[in-house]
Amino acid sequence: MGSEQIIFYFLSFWLIASSLAMIFSRNAAKAVLFLVLSFFSVASVWILLEAEFLAITLILVYVGAVMVLFLFVIKMLNIDKSTLRAKFAGYLPLGLIVALIIIAEMTLVLGNAQFGLDVMPAPARHGADYSNITELALQLYTTYVYPFELAAVLLLIAIIAAITLVHKKEINRKQQSISEQVNVRAKDRVRIVSITSSSKENK
Repeated sequence: MGSEQIIFYFLSFWLIASSLAMIFSRNAAKAVLFLVLSFFSVASVWILLEAEFLAITLILVYVGAVMVLFLFVIKMLNIDKSTLRAKFAGYLPLGLIVALIIIAEMTLVLGNAQFGLDVMPAPARHGADYSNITELALQLYTTYVYPFELAAVLLLIAIIAAITLVHKKEINRKQQSISEQVNVRAKDRVRIVSITSSSKENK
């Protein structure tokens, strides 16, 4: 067993361990941290496969942005743990059934018959001047250019829809007129009233 296989099994162990810890963790913040550890393990495995661009993208996008957003949402929300546990117990049988179905599907698709070493051998080693970013860009902008553009259009539509929903006009929403605030005069806002004191009235 070579050093590369030892590193692969070490990273795979931490990937499985952190994934299980994330699933069975009762603290949501700790579950997010375990998910970050699993992302780092996956990124390290991708580096072993000479997919440095995908590994760096995974760390920057998911660990650096999405997980920070998850932690922010978890800390901002006031989650009732008793209600959460009751819902977890209620949905546990359905979750186990869905998990078993997903495991069975992944076993059929990712088995040795489709991804074994005899069907798909280990990737060839490249020189130091090899850039997988260039190869990925060539495939993305030549072979898969139409699906890539379609995905960009769908994301643009989703962004426009989200902005439209946020800025939807409400009936009872309070608004301010900037022009009226700028053109206001002092006498329209301040009123001087002469009030006679009670002591003078008594005299």
